[in-house]
Amino acid sequence: MRAGQGIIVISIILLMLGVVMVNSAGTQISEEPLSLLDILTNRPTLLAFFAIVAMYLGSRFPLRWLEYKPLNIPIIYFLLPISIILLLLVYAPVVGKEVNNSRRWVDFGGFNFQPSEVAKWSMVAVIAWWSSKNVKNITSYWKGFIPPIIGVGAISAMISIEDLGTAVLLFSVTCFILFAAGSKFWHFVTFLPVAAGGFYLAVYRSEYRMTRLQTFLDPYKDPERDGYHILQSLSAISEGGISGLGLGNSIHKFGYLPEDTTDFIFSIICEELGLFGAIAVATLYISLTVLGFCIINKISSSFHQLLALGIVVTIGLQASINVLVVTALVPTKGIALPLLSNGGTGWLLTAFCIGLIDAIDRNAKASSTVHHALPTTALV
Repeated sequence: MRAGQGIIVISIILLMLGVVMVNSAGTQISEEPLSLLDILTNRPTLLAFFAIVAMYLGSRFPLRWLEYKPLNIPIIYFLLPISIILLLLVYAPVVGKEVNNSRRWVDFGGFNFQPSEVAKWSMVAVIAWWSSKNVKNITSYWKGFIPPIIGVGAISAMISIEDLGTAVLLFSVTCFILFAAGSKFWHFVTFLPVAAGGFYLAVYRSEYRMTRLQTFLDPYKDPERDGYHILQSLSAISEGGISGLGLGNSIHKFGYLPEDTTDFIFSIICEELGLFGAIAVATLYISLTVLGFCIINKISSSFHQLLALGIVVTIGLQASINVLVVTALVPTKGIALPLLSNGGTGWLLTAFCIGLIDAIDRNAKASSTVHHALPTTALV
């Protein structure tokens, strides 16, 4: 089995576990029993099915299309204006949709999606392309570092207005890609005050973000209001113990823990499946990351290498941030657990990008086979 196939298998396991846990966390007390048919035809199950389809399409995606240049402009660069337009649409009167006092959604006739997810994955591709095509200048501060960091900084600033967690994730992944491509460490050090200043303004000028920060420092100061969410999360985790209460036996999902099917689903996993379930989930993400780096190490194309790196780091870092949030090790952010937390846009785009890793792995293997076969062909 190739490493890319291993990543596909792990991702499908995460999706299936996500369907089970979302259905479990979303269980409500009702006079009507939940049938197997209800589970097989509900939204999470259908989304998981379409995510697997998206993963397959990504694994079969012709990678040469990514290097197509209509009007002599790399097609990947068109993702930048598309992302900006979609991010602005969340404020449009008709299509923009507000959920939980935050405008993160766009609604086209019943079809809802998050532009920030589109922008996140688009910018990973854009930065990977730019870095691979500017190898000679990537070590230069003004020519190789400043242009991409300012561009991503602007996109991150737009996202941070409504979704600071995704903005921080995107900016961090961009820095990781640029560093891997050849940017110097001191480049990031000189830009650190600017990034820290932007982060400070994003938090300081937002009352609810300041409240989250203060709650993180002392959640017991107001346990019935501001500290309620994180304290319920910790309570759910502690209730699970070593072996958990059993699948479906969570208590906190019955109105005690907010966002139990989305950002805080890991708390329900810990409560129902215990420490063993938490370790199993962590092992899946670690295995996916390790296999991803195994693929990265054997890729000859710098663009494919940086693109795969960006995808793997995005998934690994996002999962890490989510776990740190629900365990109260960092302030609360609205960031989902990849392929596990209930979501439409996130599942589909993440699955497609995982499929791209498999396509890159297959392409690298084919290139390696041709390379090793050339001497024999030459002799003939």
